[in-house]
Amino acid sequence: MPIIKVQEETAGKIAAMLLQIQAIKLNTEKPFSWSSGWKSPIYCDNRLSLSYPEIRTTIKHALAQAIRENFFTAESIAGVATAGIAQGALVADLLNLPFLYVRPKPKDHGMENLIEGKIVKRQKVVVVEDLVSTGGSSLKATQALREAGFDVLGMVSIFNYGFDIATRNFYDANTSLISLCDYPNLLKYALEEQYISEDQMVSLKAWRVDPSNWKK
Repeated sequence: MPIIKVQEETAGKIAAMLLQIQAIKLNTEKPFSWSSGWKSPIYCDNRLSLSYPEIRTTIKHALAQAIRENFFTAESIAGVATAGIAQGALVADLLNLPFLYVRPKPKDHGMENLIEGKIVKRQKVVVVEDLVSTGGSSLKATQALREAGFDVLGMVSIFNYGFDIATRNFYDANTSLISLCDYPNLLKYALEEQYISEDQMVSLKAWRVDPSNWKK
C-alpha cells in the first residue's frame, strides 16, 4: 500500500518561506489561469526558491531527510523535467547518489532519450518533483523509469495541492508520495500570519474541493 503524506515537521517552515519570497501567491479576487482552463486562487512557482541560497539549502536538506526517513534504501535520484531537475540534482549531490532526469517526451534528435543519465536495471530510485497537482506528469515519469527497469521506491515533492484525484492517481499507480508542504498546511499558516482573511479561507478551501467549477 503506497504512503501519501506530508512531512509535518517541515510543513509550516516551507509554507513560510514560499509565501515570503512569493513563490506561492494567493488571490481570491483576481484568480490565476491554469493551462487546464481552471481558475485558481493560488499560483505556485517553486523554481523561485533556487534564487535564494538559504531557502534553497533548507529545501534541499528537507527533501534529503524525507528520502532518508521514508526511502532509506535509495540508490539513485531522478528529477522530473524541468522544475524537478535542479532540486533533484541538489539532493543527489547532498546524498552522494547518482542523478538522472526524465523528460516529458523523448528528445526528437540524437539518441532520442526519454531518460537522461545512466540507466541501471533494478536500481532503487527516488523521484524528486517540485510540485504535484493532479499527479499526471509526475506519474508519467515514474512509469517511464519503471519501464526502463528501475525499482521506483516513491516520490518526494516540495509542495502538493492535496487534490483527491492526485491521491487516487498515486494509489492507482502504487506510488508513495512524501511532500514537504501541502495546501491545508499552507492555508493554516497563511491565516495565522494574516496573508489571508477568514472569508478568503472559505473560498480557498472551496477551490480545492471543486477546482474545475470554482468561480464559474
